[in-house]
Amino acid sequence: MAGFAEVRFKGTRKEYFAYEGLDLEPGAAVIVEADRGEDLGEVTALGSIAERKCSSSGGCATPLPERRVLRLATESELAKRTANREDEGRVRTETRKLVLRHGLKMKVTEAEWQLDRNKLIIYFTAERRVDFRELVRDLARTFRTRIELRQIGVRDEAALLGGIGRCGRELCCSTWLPELKPVSLQLAKDQRLSLNPAQISGCCGRLMCCLQYEHDTYVEARRRFPREGRMLRTARGEERVVAVDIWRETVTLRDPSGERRTVALADLREEVGGRFGRRAERES
Repeated sequence: MAGFAEVRFKGTRKEYFAYEGLDLEPGAAVIVEADRGEDLGEVTALGSIAERKCSSSGGCATPLPERRVLRLATESELAKRTANREDEGRVRTETRKLVLRHGLKMKVTEAEWQLDRNKLIIYFTAERRVDFRELVRDLARTFRTRIELRQIGVRDEAALLGGIGRCGRELCCSTWLPELKPVSLQLAKDQRLSLNPAQISGCCGRLMCCLQYEHDTYVEARRRFPREGRMLRTARGEERVVAVDIWRETVTLRDPSGERRTVALADLREEVGGRFGRRAERES
């Protein structure tokens, strides 16, 4: 019976393949069918997990992928991949020279040889649409292979190049993060973070992916607190909620005279009858 495999290549590029009669496990280096030849990648998921990931990415139009995993990679094939990786530095340099010669407004980010060198992928970023038809012809003449120019976003660029984040660790997107999801400013607002772009942006210049990690915890924790701006009937009369601290579990209140006090959440619940629903709070 045929199985389902997710295979990762250079950077964050992943594709899905069928396999049969092979003893595969995550982390195994495999040879797969590719454009006009073969390529080498690493198995990252198998079976139902790979199938769900393929479905969620929109990459599965048929029950099983058309391309197959052919075999486990040999030592000589791993050595060939290493040689290709070393040559990709030269490819980037030559490509950047050609980009300058053609006067194109694009930034060459990375290059990726197919294992058999029948195809070369050039990754680039650009602010606008680029007419690179002449560039492709020159690249094909220079490297004598099929050329694919692939435009990527700045977050994908960071995942390809890697780097060190504000936390002092390697970028999540280039190490373990399985996929890049949109990050909105609302995540920072919900967590009461500074909205200064310099403090909440990553190396790519976009909002940090890690803003998502604890977001659900913050949202769930805040449900136990009254909302800022609400009027509560407490033991001291009507008081407005001006701030909450989910870590210290305190609520800061202000009475009509302007006097403020900070009270523990548990104590406040007792004052308002144990709840912060419509009976305990009203709009001012």
